Amino acid sequence: MLLVHPDGSSFRFDPGALCLELLPTGGPGALAYFEVLHGPADLVDWAGRSRLPGGLDLVVSPAEVVAARRLRDALWRLAEARVAGEPAGADDLAAVNDAAERPPLTARLTAGGGREWSAAGATGTGLLSTVARDAVDLFTGAYAHRIRTCGADDCRLLFVDTSRPGRRRWCSMERCGNRHKVRAHRARTTSADARTASAVARTTERDD
Repeated sequence: MLLVHPDGSSFRFDPGALCLELLPTGGPGALAYFEVLHGPADLVDWAGRSRLPGGLDLVVSPAEVVAARRLRDALWRLAEARVAGEPAGADDLAAVNDAAERPPLTARLTAGGGREWSAAGATGTGLLSTVARDAVDLFTGAYAHRIRTCGADDCRLLFVDTSRPGRRRWCSMERCGNRHKVRAHRARTTSADARTASAVARTTERDD
């Protein structure tokens, strides 16, 4: 999905799971700076940009937006606790489990062999149930140990590494990965320049 930073910059980000796609919409504490779920239209927009198949005709209420922020904040804390090897908070577990217990979005098979969303349950509550169930699958699945925080010091984005080698470090090579390469190149260049200057200085001293 395409993420747009408050400063106007944008980059592609694939966190590897639906539930982790909800996190960049804001979060608890300092992450509130990135809040974008202000009203029903914002949650509908997020669903349309997520990895969910298209064609979903959502009806979202203001109360469901509040519930979405509660679920998202709980997922932030649960994921960061998992990365840090810390126990999950009881309130956060309850937020996910409460959402997962509701009826999720449902799809059905069409006469032509296609797939379409069922109009029944196409609500914000159904959407959040689908997200919460995805979180249950992620945290109890084969890739739970691969939930990671971006390797950049100034980035908290979370992703699950589903690659075969399991060596993913960055939220996005387009953003943090590229910044790391630029900084590493500058550091090597600066170090080389310093060594050259030192060698020149020593040569000058000997000549004197």
